[in-house]
Amino acid sequence: MEPQVADRPEKSRYEILAEAEAVADTRGDGTETAGFAEYHLSEGEIAFVHTEIDPRFGGRGLGGLLARGALDDARARGLRVLPYCPFVRGWIGKHPEYADLVPEARRARFGL
Repeated sequence: MEPQVADRPEKSRYEILAEAEAVADTRGDGTETAGFAEYHLSEGEIAFVHTEIDPRFGGRGLGGLLARGALDDARARGLRVLPYCPFVRGWIGKHPEYADLVPEARRARFGL
């Protein structure tokens, strides 16, 4: 199964779901939450504040997939992005095609 990114607005976060280990399949669908990106949504802006990947899933590139999925969704929704989270900010820095999501007047504040 390919990892999937899903918005969980009731938790104010995006989650990345990955194939579960047999003993950890608490969802009952063969997946488990491997990580998340917390956000605050306000007036056309989404502020990413914290990203975390479960250490058991480290080294698989899931953080990058999570960032890409969350930012693609923000773009599709027409949201401006405020990358307060160092991981999301760094990911945008490595993928300049996403820098346009950050309001131009605030890019310097984020080092973009």
